[in-house]
Amino acid sequence: MTIYFGGRFVVNEKDLILDEMTTVETADGEVIERIYTKNRQVVSIDQVPDHVQEAFTAVEDSRFREHSGVDFKGILRAVYKDIIAMKKVEGASTITQQLAKNVFLTNEKTWMRKTKEVMAALYLERNFTKDEILELYLNRIYFGEGTYGIEAASRHYFQTSVSDLSIAQGALLAGLPKAPNTYSPFENPEAAEERRNVVLARMYDVGSIDAAVLKQMQGTTLAVERDEDTEETWSNSYVDLVIQEAAEKYHISRDELKRGGYQIIVEMDPVIQKIAAEEMKNGEYIPGTAGPVEGALTITDHRTGAVAAAVGGRDYVHGDYNRVLSKQPPASTIKPFAVYGPALMMDEYDPYSLLSDERQAFGEFNPRNYNDEYEGQVSLYEALVESKNVSAVWLLDQIGIPYAKTYLDKLGLSTKDEGLAIALGGLSEGFTPIQMAEAYGALAQSGVKKDSYTIKQMADREGKVIHEHTPEEVQVFDAQTSWYLTEILQTVVEDGTASSGDYPKALAGKTGTQQDTDVWFAGYTPEYAGAVWMGYDSNEEGSRLEGSSAYPARMMKRILTKVDQQQELGTAFEQPDGVESLPDPVSLPVITDAEANLNLGGLATLRGTITWSIPEDERIIYRIFREEEGEDVKVGEVTGKGEFRISAFSVFDETRYYIVPADPLTGKEGQPSNSVRLNWDF
Repeated sequence: MTIYFGGRFVVNEKDLILDEMTTVETADGEVIERIYTKNRQVVSIDQVPDHVQEAFTAVEDSRFREHSGVDFKGILRAVYKDIIAMKKVEGASTITQQLAKNVFLTNEKTWMRKTKEVMAALYLERNFTKDEILELYLNRIYFGEGTYGIEAASRHYFQTSVSDLSIAQGALLAGLPKAPNTYSPFENPEAAEERRNVVLARMYDVGSIDAAVLKQMQGTTLAVERDEDTEETWSNSYVDLVIQEAAEKYHISRDELKRGGYQIIVEMDPVIQKIAAEEMKNGEYIPGTAGPVEGALTITDHRTGAVAAAVGGRDYVHGDYNRVLSKQPPASTIKPFAVYGPALMMDEYDPYSLLSDERQAFGEFNPRNYNDEYEGQVSLYEALVESKNVSAVWLLDQIGIPYAKTYLDKLGLSTKDEGLAIALGGLSEGFTPIQMAEAYGALAQSGVKKDSYTIKQMADREGKVIHEHTPEEVQVFDAQTSWYLTEILQTVVEDGTASSGDYPKALAGKTGTQQDTDVWFAGYTPEYAGAVWMGYDSNEEGSRLEGSSAYPARMMKRILTKVDQQQELGTAFEQPDGVESLPDPVSLPVITDAEANLNLGGLATLRGTITWSIPEDERIIYRIFREEEGEDVKVGEVTGKGEFRISAFSVFDETRYYIVPADPLTGKEGQPSNSVRLNWDF
């Protein structure tokens, strides 16, 4: 009676809950990676074909369906052999006993352990059906090469689910648990085939298959297939990001993921991820003085905030330092958000407002343009396209740091810094590539910033959805400001600081260089926003970059070009309803061919005509000045014309004139033309 009812003291039913792998997969079911301590994927007995079940019972326990958990004939036979050998040599365990031993007991061979095994087996038989016991057994046993359970073994050795196994394949797997290394079909195919045929013979002996099937199955090849992607690391950065998001957002630890059997649906685009990982691994990096430079990249779908691709290093593998989450000084990539966007949200500024571009100091802060050249005044448009440092600092000083920081806060780019160096991205603590991609994505969404995420949905081992992504967004800039910045940043890519590299379709963005230590490109297409950072992990003395932000700009353009070959990307940004287009900037001509002619106008007066060549832009204003002692006098102006008439000109006058072109958008004047004389030569 103690043996029969003592099982409750041996069995802890919590031990029957098996550690199960977590799968990371796309919405269409493509498994990206598996997270596990033990490579196990639990399946129900209904998913295991009858012939696979029969293969295991035939070779391990032919009376499984009849006995009550213990095969007493087998035990007597084992005891007899133990007495003859004077030591413990044979177990004669049923499938139920094997399950009890593996789950509840140690592997020591003692009489007491055997007694506990019997008690546990009897307990299992009283409290579980045969199908439930066989299901636990098939999901529990070890099949070699790190695989636990019938489903993981089926996928490992045959690249298919257990539900699709043939009779011969099921027999091969049934033969493995006895000695997985000895009978490995990859390492010892001859031994594996011999063992498989033994299992098939046992199936014939117990009536599971007939002689014709036996002969046919024993004549088949092993049909095993290795997974060629087992050593690939292209997804590692992204999956590590998923694991961190699960912990921070949903409070599920890495250890729990390894054993909990979750299904995580992620937003990765495998095509983009593979392209990005390959380019980050083998692409062109900026040279540096301290060996190979590192890099990181993030690409998001700005329509949703979903992270399509993330690469945390040039040779990233699981557990490495994930630079996608590493904060770095953003340099000039911050300018649209810390300076120009906030300014355009004010009534006082528009894209063609004039800004100071003079060498100057702001207290103890002395910014310099990257080329140390200054134009006196430039438009906001020019300042952003040409990445003028002094103009950015001057404008931030005008609009006020507290005001500008309210926009940075909304964008998730908060900083504790209080100085004007914010305008140039010179921060005590920078931002991550994910944060920069989020910010640039807001410009593509009419100023609406959407939080990035990797996990779309999580389900537990029972298939119950336990977490779903909830969109979070905030309106940062209005649609007009965002559209103005989009149009300007397209010019930055085409003709400005981000013009390096080739990408023929729609792309807006900005580069940044931080004191020879960090280089960036961040931008967006009609579909995606992204950021590329390059630099050293630590700025030790002597580590210096020897190049410009052209390198990350070229890398992003190469990635987008390859993505476009797989899925056609947009050729133009769609202008939102109700917003104005940004007028093309005006290029003022230098006039050197002005001429003056006199015509008789009656009595003693003449009419003078001044002519000059003009460009195609009919918006340019031409102001005509008469030279006078002291201060010259404006006598008139014309728009889009290369001719001006001066009437009531005395025959005795001798006067000189010149033309000054003016920009109607900014009010800025160009260089005076050559001087011409109107007089009557006798």
